[in-house]
Amino acid sequence: MEKVIGILGGMGPEATVDCFAKIIENTPATYDQDHLRVVIDSNPKVPDRTAAIIGDGESPVPIMVAGCQALQRAGAEFIIIPCVSAHVFLADVQQQIELPIMSIFDAVAEAITRDHPEIKKVGLLGTTGTVSGGLFQKRIALEDITTLVPDDAMQSRIMSAIYDIKSSRPSRTRSEITDELVAAAESLIAKKPEGAQGIIAGCTEVPLALKQKHLSLPYFDAVTILVRAAILKAGIQPITHFQGKG
Repeated sequence: MEKVIGILGGMGPEATVDCFAKIIENTPATYDQDHLRVVIDSNPKVPDRTAAIIGDGESPVPIMVAGCQALQRAGAEFIIIPCVSAHVFLADVQQQIELPIMSIFDAVAEAITRDHPEIKKVGLLGTTGTVSGGLFQKRIALEDITTLVPDDAMQSRIMSAIYDIKSSRPSRTRSEITDELVAAAESLIAKKPEGAQGIIAGCTEVPLALKQKHLSLPYFDAVTILVRAAILKAGIQPITHFQGKG
């Protein structure tokens, strides 16, 4: 029996669209009826997660809880959240709702170990909230993998790039944003004495600008990894030869 996927979205809206598109792209289907039922609550009014993590903003937990409850009423049987920073609040949200929430931290850590067991050091490109929260790094460490993060100056540049991706009036072109993210990834790969052996797109906006084709090392798109795990949890084997566009 197939399960209904609930997407707690809006953080940001384009990342939510990308998440749903990747569910469609990674589901083996010939007809409409072969696809999974997906319920989406896209609420961009959730307070900024990074601001909340660093202590400069309102907690997103109450609105996230309300969104999860709305997804349950709409028929969802489990939830995924296409926002990595929001996962810092996952335990608080999960305590207040009935439906299980899949962890993007777990999905990515397990995928690296399963698909690239040779990798013992990864670079993380994420929001300042995700990086400073440290939960992603702690989960990856359980797989005996070390996580490299950018220095403060580069992290500031990454955060600026992420906000530009979110903006409908960015300060630069998408290709310029891609170049910035490539530079950030390469700074982690080149770290001394031993650089990253792979790069995690640890923010759901990052894959909108940075693709595997831009990097020479393995690239872990957290959204695609979470989506494929969700498809499997919903009762369908995801397409084996397709990981998402780009």
